[in-house]
Amino acid sequence: MRPLTHSDVQPVSTAPASSGLSLSSAADANPRWIAKDTPDFKRASWALFLAGFASFSLIYCVQPLLPAFRGTYGVNAATASLALSLTTGTLAFAILASGAYSQSIGRRGVMFVSMLLAAGFNFVAAVVPGWHWLLAARACEGLVLGGVPAVAMAYLAEEIDPRHLGKAMGLYVGGTAFGAMVGRVGMGIVSAHASWQAAMQILGVVCLLAAVGFVLLLPPSRNFQARKIPLQAHLQLWKGHLKNPALVRLYAIGAMLTSVFTTVFNYATFRLTDAPFGLDTTAVSMIFLTYALGMVSSAYGGQLADRFGRKVMLSTGFSVVLVGVLLTLPDQLGWVIAGISLITIGFFIGHAAASGAVGANAGNAKSHASSLYLLFYYIGASVTGSLGGWFWIHGGWTAVAGLTAAAALTGLVLSLSFSRTEV
Repeated sequence: MRPLTHSDVQPVSTAPASSGLSLSSAADANPRWIAKDTPDFKRASWALFLAGFASFSLIYCVQPLLPAFRGTYGVNAATASLALSLTTGTLAFAILASGAYSQSIGRRGVMFVSMLLAAGFNFVAAVVPGWHWLLAARACEGLVLGGVPAVAMAYLAEEIDPRHLGKAMGLYVGGTAFGAMVGRVGMGIVSAHASWQAAMQILGVVCLLAAVGFVLLLPPSRNFQARKIPLQAHLQLWKGHLKNPALVRLYAIGAMLTSVFTTVFNYATFRLTDAPFGLDTTAVSMIFLTYALGMVSSAYGGQLADRFGRKVMLSTGFSVVLVGVLLTLPDQLGWVIAGISLITIGFFIGHAAASGAVGANAGNAKSHASSLYLLFYYIGASVTGSLGGWFWIHGGWTAVAGLTAAAALTGLVLSLSFSRTEV
């Protein structure tokens, strides 16, 4: 099974034959990689860390507020989860468009503008009146954030020395973990002492500053050349990736990873605020400090994937997730925290390995492959994250654990199906 090449793209060109239509360039023939331990490697790592931090803190900042939405607006748990599911749902499809659009205007500009607009919509969500207006603002936030995740992954795959891509990708994923942790924990603490509206406004300011730091740090692309590509060519590139069995399995793996992760954290907030635990918002938000484990496991997981292979790390990640889900079953806080900690570690190990494998299998059209991975990744978060509300309402935590354990087991089977040469 081969990656998409120049000949795969050329027939759909509407440009003159002399111009060609390829996602490769003269620079691609002799790529000037950013080498490990160089100043540009450090700058790129910190810049993408900030991008991951800002985007994921904005996406997931409402998660600890779901029980508060239930009380404020009189909605059930499944409906309250729409404040997150609509964001990830619109984000999933926006990623496709932004990943393709960035081919024409460049990587850094798309990511920077997306971060600025998303921070702005966070302010809007904090001040609009009524539940439906809040949902509309959150949906818009997902739309504009589409310019960050796929483009960030494509930048890393294009610019970083492939021998050290795992480390760089792990640092980016670590940034997403840090952002998701700060967003969730910060929301819980500030909303407990002021209001959730004030918490969302403060986060907006922080993410605006992160956007400025990002654009100042990120080195210019060395191996990217802006080019206009007809819509038909984009469609053929996506179609080509969907015919690649290894990539399709990686897309399904991404969906399984985030299905477990989002669903567990969505309804753990309800479980821990209800009997028999009865924790307040601040105490529940402290559970999200387990994301610190994700920061460490993603960084080291990426390096271990470079050393032992991504198949080993994918299988390890899902195995850890599955054990974690089972540990959350007893109504004892210690076991619940231990289970959530293992789920966090396993998720970030798997996500770092899968993200790196997508870039390695994508050929020239890396942004298209990355955008498809994230499409399935966020569809998993949206669909299973909301579906888990039905399981929670009708079967309690046992039903939620059954749903997420099934997703983890599916991901494990898919991971074991790879050959070492595929990933």
